[in-house]
Amino acid sequence: MRAVWNGVVIAEAPRTVVVEGNHYFPPESLHREYFAESRARSLCFWKGIARYYSLQVAGLTNPDAAWYYPRPSPLARRIKDHVAFWKGVRVEGTPESVQGGSRSSSV
Repeated sequence: MRAVWNGVVIAEAPRTVVVEGNHYFPPESLHREYFAESRARSLCFWKGIARYYSLQVAGLTNPDAAWYYPRPSPLARRIKDHVAFWKGVRVEGTPESVQGGSRSSSV
């Protein structure tokens, strides 16, 4: 599996965890040079509080385009620190994924 934005692979992993249709990439699969911590937060009633990264590739920024749960609820413990994407980031490939149970809503 690959996450691609602005023509650049920003994460690659043989396996992701799929929750509510989103592929969560393991933290070690991220190409960290493209990620910057964001101040954004959101709350999912069953996963907990999400934190965000903005992406920076070739001089362009995609604010809050990735999210993760540093302290997920016990029900979502499989995605602890795993990163999912939106806002134009393409996820490509055929996953060896683990299925699970919504995108979080804003706080």
